[in-house]
Amino acid sequence: MFDLQVNGAFGVDFNKADLAAEDFAAACGRLAESGTRRFLPTVITDALPAMEAKVRQLAALCESHAAAVGLHVEGPFLNPSGGTAGAHPRDSIVPADLDAAKRLYDAAGGRLRVFTLAPECDAGLAVTRWLADRGVVVSAGHTDASRDRLLAAADAGLSMVTHVGNGCSQKLPRHDNIVQRAISLSGRLWCCFIADGVHVPAWALRNYIRAAGVGRTVIVSDAMAAAGLGDGRYGIGGVRVNVRGDRAELAGGDGRLAGSVATADRLRTVLREIGFGAEADRMMRANPAAALGLEDAV
Repeated sequence: MFDLQVNGAFGVDFNKADLAAEDFAAACGRLAESGTRRFLPTVITDALPAMEAKVRQLAALCESHAAAVGLHVEGPFLNPSGGTAGAHPRDSIVPADLDAAKRLYDAAGGRLRVFTLAPECDAGLAVTRWLADRGVVVSAGHTDASRDRLLAAADAGLSMVTHVGNGCSQKLPRHDNIVQRAISLSGRLWCCFIADGVHVPAWALRNYIRAAGVGRTVIVSDAMAAAGLGDGRYGIGGVRVNVRGDRAELAGGDGRLAGSVATADRLRTVLREIGFGAEADRMMRANPAAALGLEDAV
């Protein structure tokens, strides 16, 4: 697998402020053993100085691990309304700002591969255009952008949608909603899905992949520190998470999901169960590489 969204795994939180080199190395090894041979460590929303520090820290750690081929920054330019924010702390979500984007880009030291933002929060699509001009894959996520806004963002360089079906309100209009909008544009935008069977029910995931097309689908884990461990209480960034079975929820009892506990083998199992076993390699390895303009090699 080439996983474009990994927040942590096997007890290691990639959003920890003082992530130890030996812990990151151990996580890389365990991910490889479980089938994830390449991946993007992912930094989620925090106060800008804290995000900068985490991005800089992970970029330095990536230098010693070929499997970590770059970084994914998810936030802080997201839509904070309703369920759209997901597990991201609302008090750190801010409108897109070019100076802030430049600070995060510089902190990555040339290793920024994917940047997730809400296009409707990017005035004039200035951040989208600036990042895309520098070869960063800009992805729409935690968004309720209109279809016209998504099209305008695609014209400005947007090329992906982060975890379609998640990072959105629990209740959506029947037809004109962010899931339908994203999938309707799969000819222009890669559609990422968390295929753990929890974030999107397996039967719905089958429908989504059929609609988007195997050739435009990217499977991600959105794994967090509890991935590969088992039931318990864990953290991602400064957020507390309770895990039971395949489900990781924010502590507090409101049922909001907070990343996945799935490893590559679980994702393959779900895909096989819904009839996509033969296409798994394409969606889990070849398509992610193509989305980033990289060769499909492990």
